[in-house]
Amino acid sequence: MYRLRLQLPPGRWAHYRYLDLIHDALVNAWIAAGAQPEQVIGAQALPWNFAPLGFHSHHEGRAHTLVVSTPDATLSTTLATIDPCAVRYARAATGEMLDFSSANVVVESSPILAEQTVLGVLTLSPVAISDLSKPTKRWHTSLDEVDLSAVVNSRLSRISGRQISLTIQPDSLYLRANPRHSVVVSTKRMKNGQPAFVIGMQAPLVVSGHRADALLAWYAGLGEKTRNGFGCIGLAEGGVGR
Repeated sequence: MYRLRLQLPPGRWAHYRYLDLIHDALVNAWIAAGAQPEQVIGAQALPWNFAPLGFHSHHEGRAHTLVVSTPDATLSTTLATIDPCAVRYARAATGEMLDFSSANVVVESSPILAEQTVLGVLTLSPVAISDLSKPTKRWHTSLDEVDLSAVVNSRLSRISGRQISLTIQPDSLYLRANPRHSVVVSTKRMKNGQPAFVIGMQAPLVVSGHRADALLAWYAGLGEKTRNGFGCIGLAEGGVGR
């Protein structure tokens, strides 16, 4: 398990319109560090996740930090050698250029103490969960609609090959004060020029259970499409700043 932050110097920002630009820049860096393409992209890829930290304004994203994480032992070794100079990607079709070559690498150690069973977290990137009750592909827009523990445990059990038993509870006061806590994330521009998007949910969460299970959630992320920039979590007490 390994997790790091790529932090641009103060006052520097990386600009993007579509989330897949960041994904592709990170894939470029993964492969430059020695990962095989099938390890980081495609249906059989190993688990990893990321989150851009910053803000959106007028359909443009600005990021000062990228959080990148994996629970996989093989990818952990690769991530430890990743070069910020390889986190670059240009796309002429959308006029985008992402460049993290001047970033500092900050390794994040495990946030969970040996006897700790409860962890307060924030969603650094929105949690995406499919709404299977709909006839076509839809996304849940409220955490009140979802058995978050069941969804997360099912995915984490699948990727780890063992039974995961976490309880994940959204902050009740936050949900009452923010009944609309979903965001629309533009993931890419399709061939017809229209944006593809995913709806994700953001809220403070309380994760409780065995330490090994909580660590897996910390490094693997929550929900779906984690390799595409969804479901990354951070410590509630740390906020989302630099």
